[in-house]
Amino acid sequence: MARRLDHIVLCAPDLEAMRQAYGRLGFTLTPRAVHPFGTRNHLAQLQDNFIELLSIDDPAQIPPDAPGRFNFGGRARDYIAGRRQGLMMTVLASRDADADIAEFRAKALDTYERLDFGRDARLPDGQTVRVGFSLAFVTRPDMPEATFFCCQQRHPPELFWKPDYQRHANTARRLAEVVMVAPDPQLAAAHVGRVLDAPATAIDGGFAVGAAGDRVTVLTPAALAARYPELSAVDAAAPRFVAYAVIVDDLAAARRVLDDGAIPCRPAAGSIVLPPAQAFGVAIELRAA
Repeated sequence: MARRLDHIVLCAPDLEAMRQAYGRLGFTLTPRAVHPFGTRNHLAQLQDNFIELLSIDDPAQIPPDAPGRFNFGGRARDYIAGRRQGLMMTVLASRDADADIAEFRAKALDTYERLDFGRDARLPDGQTVRVGFSLAFVTRPDMPEATFFCCQQRHPPELFWKPDYQRHANTARRLAEVVMVAPDPQLAAAHVGRVLDAPATAIDGGFAVGAAGDRVTVLTPAALAARYPELSAVDAAAPRFVAYAVIVDDLAAARRVLDDGAIPCRPAAGSIVLPPAQAFGVAIELRAA
């Protein structure tokens, strides 16, 4: 069965600036949480997936690199140092991280030891609970800015998903698509298809991997610029994530939020596109349900 989108990891130097910006875009965000490997985050919880805003919390807590281990904090630190900001990783839902690792190894994909961690989460009523996760990473040497991982939640769902956090002024419902640019979309899409366990279907200017609503689309630079003129000057030397789409229940309500905040945007057919200058290096498409 094809893997579905669990969340995306957006990375920038200033977490508070991201929190304020996403609040102006109409997203409700969870309180700040801290990871044991030197990073911190806020989440925009949607309906069964979410958006993660991430930055460095304490560089001293980032562990040294070790063979066979994916250094999450180190990757975030290096991403910020090089790219500064953008969509760093795409994450897939998992029920069994060990099984994911075994499958990736069977496909001869580059994978790592399972990463287990826990952190505190503050609930809407102010209560603090402990949540835990197991992560299974997969990378490719010629795609250093297109990391995927599978995320298994190791706690009761009710400790994580909260309706108060899932209601948004822009009526956001669900992360539906991640868009990549690649100089060779066929090669990149073949890799993505193996990770998602889904076929890559040819489309104009690229490939679509996965079903509608849980899709990773890989485009040539020209096709990307045709779809999102805001990204016409994007760095496409190597495959990377450059945009994402969120389904909204009420596009007019989303537009009112943006207009009230005087936030530049572009109306498109059945959607609104926010340029990367408004979203820390990535384009956002708010798409009508």
